[in-house]
Amino acid sequence: MLGGKNILLGITGGIAAYKTTFLVRLLIKAGANVQVVLTKSASSFVSPLTLATLSKNPVLTSFVKEDGDATDWNNHVELGLWADLMLIAPATANTLSKMANGSCDNLLLAVYLSAKCPVFFAPAMDLDMYGHPSTSASFEKLRSFGNIMIPAATGELASGLHGEGRMAEPEDIVAFVVEYLASGLPLSGKTVMLTAGPTFEAIDPVRFVGNHSTGLMGYELAEVAASLGAKVLLISGPSHLALRNDSIDLVKVVSADEMYKAAHEHFPSMDIVICAAAVADYRPKTAADQKIKKSKSSLSLELVKNKDILLSLGERKKGQFLVGFALETENEVENAKGKLRRKHLDAIVLNSLKDEGAGFGQPTNKIRFIDKNLQITAFELKTKAAVAKDIWNEIISRTHA
Repeated sequence: MLGGKNILLGITGGIAAYKTTFLVRLLIKAGANVQVVLTKSASSFVSPLTLATLSKNPVLTSFVKEDGDATDWNNHVELGLWADLMLIAPATANTLSKMANGSCDNLLLAVYLSAKCPVFFAPAMDLDMYGHPSTSASFEKLRSFGNIMIPAATGELASGLHGEGRMAEPEDIVAFVVEYLASGLPLSGKTVMLTAGPTFEAIDPVRFVGNHSTGLMGYELAEVAASLGAKVLLISGPSHLALRNDSIDLVKVVSADEMYKAAHEHFPSMDIVICAAAVADYRPKTAADQKIKKSKSSLSLELVKNKDILLSLGERKKGQFLVGFALETENEVENAKGKLRRKHLDAIVLNSLKDEGAGFGQPTNKIRFIDKNLQITAFELKTKAAVAKDIWNEIISRTHA
């Protein structure tokens, strides 16, 4: 949700400002670009140098830049246009009142009044101040402007009292913002499971039967699903790839049997399932406990069939939208349609090794999306990230009809 987002973090003068160092770290870790705007009083509670180091941007505190001349200034209008969202935390009673009434006596308030993006505010003050009618009026007025309030928590306050008014913890602030941003997305509230990568079937402790899949297609599908608001579980065979989105739950497996068990464990709670893994069809009947010595000119292996994960999920399907992949070399469309029917799928993604730039080990793919009504949508060669978006657009158009 926050990857690549431009976030303006406004910090005002309250003791809870010390928590913003942790908040900045969390936002940066989530992939956001963070620009901190600090009020003069806030600098008494948290160091601008610390915030600049963590955010990787200079901290702005006034209209005129400290190391510039009178014409070198911090443009509040440009800042307001740059931001994808603005977050004011902590938001003191003083700043909240000024925001509600259009007062503009510092850079932070000027930026707030110039912002074209969603504005979140996290109040922080003592319980009597939090419950004062004037503060309640500020909350109501700001919400009427479309600003989003992150409710204060109840707990021990700086005054020594216990009650409502404690700023939400940084983790809770980030979770609140992410949940809010996800609420309007097409996969919000949906649970998605994907399988990706190869499986390795042991011959002995150092050798295996496998394939050339890197898992890239499945990983890109997972990333897109998360960006569209889904709660995502990725079951991955051995892969060197890393996920960019920390919200994706990753289950690592090695063999087809491990993937089978993980898929069946989570399948009942899923809304949409995409099986993009290149699962080994066969495994050695027995795996040696010790490394097989190179003592003969040939080695014979007896292979037995692995359980068909996609077929078994199709047979147990109860409302899930199930999508499979078909990598073919001949009679591509007919073979894919046959797999679609046999395995009780709602759709299948077909690619052919005859298409240059498609298949294993490639950064690109060329697909045809076939649904259960045998409607075929063909796409040109694209990056796998772009292909993932196309696949999700096709699924969403059918699950939201």
